[in-house]
Amino acid sequence: MSSISNQPSPPLAVEMHDIVIRFPGVLANDHVNLTLKRGEIHALLGENGAGKSTLMNSLAGLYKPVSGVIKVNGEVVNFNSPRDAISKGIGMVYQHFMLVPTQTVTENILLGLKEPRFFVNLSIYNKKIQALQEQFGLRVDPSAQIWQLSVGEQQRVEILKTLYRGANILILDEPTAVLAPQEIDDLMKTMRRLVEQDKSILFITHKLNEVTAVADRLTVLRKGKVTAEGIGIEGVTREKLAELMVGRKIIFQVDKKSQKPGEVVLEVKNVSALNNKGFPALKNVSINLHQGEILGFAGIAGNGQSELAEVITGLRSCSGSIKINGKQVANQPPGKSIDIGVSHIPEDRTGVGTAPNMSITENTIMKNYDQEPIGNRWKINFTSAREYATRLKDKYEILAPSISTQARKLSGGNLQKLILAREISCCPSLMVAVQPTRGLDVGAIEAIQNLLLEQRENGTAILLISEELEELLSLCDRIAVIYEGELMGVVEAADANLTNIGLMMTGSMRSQA
Repeated sequence: MSSISNQPSPPLAVEMHDIVIRFPGVLANDHVNLTLKRGEIHALLGENGAGKSTLMNSLAGLYKPVSGVIKVNGEVVNFNSPRDAISKGIGMVYQHFMLVPTQTVTENILLGLKEPRFFVNLSIYNKKIQALQEQFGLRVDPSAQIWQLSVGEQQRVEILKTLYRGANILILDEPTAVLAPQEIDDLMKTMRRLVEQDKSILFITHKLNEVTAVADRLTVLRKGKVTAEGIGIEGVTREKLAELMVGRKIIFQVDKKSQKPGEVVLEVKNVSALNNKGFPALKNVSINLHQGEILGFAGIAGNGQSELAEVITGLRSCSGSIKINGKQVANQPPGKSIDIGVSHIPEDRTGVGTAPNMSITENTIMKNYDQEPIGNRWKINFTSAREYATRLKDKYEILAPSISTQARKLSGGNLQKLILAREISCCPSLMVAVQPTRGLDVGAIEAIQNLLLEQRENGTAILLISEELEELLSLCDRIAVIYEGELMGVVEAADANLTNIGLMMTGSMRSQA
């Protein structure tokens, strides 16, 4: 035993001591401590808005702490820009990729570098990128343009960019938030391969199953403070981690009451549609959805789920018939769907679901700005609008300094609550919810799932599109599975299991599964 205890500890790649970061009216990081060992994967957990990304942005050179000390490989550092951090071997891969869609993989990797300066022989650099890919198992075509790549492949490009610049310490900011399940598995393998080659990884997340699957140690932040520092992963339950994150016990099972569905609200018959590249995305899809029912759509990303939501809500043209409350809405403008009681929680909560530079007030009245008492055809009553926004902010517990706060300044969970508040307040008969809990922490997921179940009890018909199979199984009454635009089958959620749904997601019809 003595020989083991006398062994030297692994050297530290990063030490952050008493880090304090403030913004106007917000203490983002309150005397935070964190250490990263060489050759380890260290998970940084916390709710949306807990200060995780802020802390990592200070390590990446984007923010300067008010006080505290940062050491890299034992040396005290004081970064003034990301370039300073890169020079010390630190690279950050952001949740929202910073790539130029019309340029190739190689061109994106070379962007911003001093060499080459004037003339780029792409064939030479393509070979260099190919060699880097082989070393770390990050396969992607160097000559492909970014717009041609899947989200998972684009993430590999971002990691390759960081490695090409010589990073030994990688910060991955919510790297799985936009990935399909099989892409998440590939990323986990990549992370393990990186640490095997003496890289160190800081992994920002709030998905507890990923932490237990890949991390060596973890640190938890709650409201800017550390609630657990550098603890080992062995023996830690997801219930305990959730409590450290949100400060209370989280019930992972939802309370879904048994109820009989009512009349048909949505009737889709033989609907076909093209995707953005002009290829078939939906092929003769037919479904019915009833009052007080949640119909889930399962499928690997890119198999037609998004296009289905868009044809129902008037955002994409199609062939076939779509009736809501008996009225034909196929190929009608979105306003027609809104007028007959359709609410939409879009997949892209920033680009489609909200106007980022507008205030909470302005975002909450987008669907009723021309209705009394908020307004009429000629002007808006801003006193009534502010009162309305305040009621929704309080009811849905949207955490923000005020109703004048811009939507872009909200955390992901609070932004999603804002969208739900606006859509639910219109008393919809049909709600189309696309990935409503994607990228959210356990506390926000619990709140949003409860809101969906509450709407179900109120008689709303809900079409729920999600890549989280456990979420579909727990929330839905029936589950439809789509593959390459075709409906593989519809099963009762009570009779469904992960194995059969997984087979259908990969192309097996229900009878075969």
